[in-house]
Amino acid sequence: MTPSPTSASLSATPARAAQPSRTSALAEITLAPVAQAVLRVGAGLLFMQHGAQKLFGLLGGVDGAGATVPLMSQFGLAGVLEFFGGALVVLGLLTRPVAAVLALLMVAAYVTAHAPQGGLPIQNHGELALLFGLVFAFLAAAGAGRWSLDGLRRRAR
Repeated sequence: MTPSPTSASLSATPARAAQPSRTSALAEITLAPVAQAVLRVGAGLLFMQHGAQKLFGLLGGVDGAGATVPLMSQFGLAGVLEFFGGALVVLGLLTRPVAAVLALLMVAAYVTAHAPQGGLPIQNHGELALLFGLVFAFLAAAGAGRWSLDGLRRRAR
């Protein structure tokens, strides 16, 4: 019995894996750490603003007139986590555990403050809490990246 032309041609032809172009491989190598650092620092700085409003009355405070929240309250705890957790994220120090705590904080914020208002996140103004939660979940999983104090500590070992 002779092999069919299809099976013969399949066995005679070596399989070729798709090779990424040199340009895309180079872009992936050089831009991914930069993008991760920009995301980390940008999210941390933006998050710190929320804490600065609650704790220090900056940027209009919690009422637009510079009011702060009591430190020993749920909002006070949120302000401490937002400001100091955001600062640690900016520095890239202890990023994975801090980002995990901040992601949980954002889920709690959405569940307690936004979801009870009903509707979709865009309707209950919870999209920012969810977006911060997603960014912090990414950082908790991926880490701070090469351009961070965590990365510096890892290279020093």
